[in-house]
Amino acid sequence: MNNLPTITKNLLIINVLCFFATLVARKYGIDLMNLFGLHFFLASDFNPIQLLTYMFLHAGFGHIFFNMFAVWMFGRVVEQVWGPKRFLFYYLFCGVGAGLIQELVWYIYYVVELSHYGVVSTPGGTILMGDFLNLLTTIGASGAVYAILLAFGMLFPNSPLFIFPLPFPIKAKWIVMGYVVLELFLGLRGSDGIAHFAHLGGMLFGLLLILYWRKKNGGQRLYY
Repeated sequence: MNNLPTITKNLLIINVLCFFATLVARKYGIDLMNLFGLHFFLASDFNPIQLLTYMFLHAGFGHIFFNMFAVWMFGRVVEQVWGPKRFLFYYLFCGVGAGLIQELVWYIYYVVELSHYGVVSTPGGTILMGDFLNLLTTIGASGAVYAILLAFGMLFPNSPLFIFPLPFPIKAKWIVMGYVVLELFLGLRGSDGIAHFAHLGGMLFGLLLILYWRKKNGGQRLYY
């Protein structure tokens, strides 16, 4: 941990601390995911601060492990290139952007497309649309993580990476493009409990920010 860049190290520490805080709080009847997870903006439990806090909460060990592994693997490289201030701003900006895209998708699908039905069918039965909208919650750093992957792919497009279980390396740019196609396919296929459009939202906001920075720097690739 001592050789990790400052922001990457602190993001790992904060996320792990928040994960264990969630487990401890649950034993005392406090649901931190409900308080700080991102609710639908028309729901009674929504608070604007959730657009920031939701990305530090995770649903289980596998969820936080894979997100933090990606932060460690790619985040430290991007931070070393950009520096701590730019990297931190990018991480938070893309995380908030991912949350905004998820809110937009919820609004389009549940309010614009399905609101005339008045009810929603769930595995537990049919419930009123208004009650269902109050249940919508997103947590996790995945939106920001996908943005980090995008940044790595744009900084080092030809860097070879191994993706389990493939026995051969793939260039970073193709991995990024592959994830875009996969997340779009899974998002359009239907709900599986994963916020695929939040992942895409993080990458979209990351792309826009990187292009903006490049324009300000005369087209340079943001090496510092």
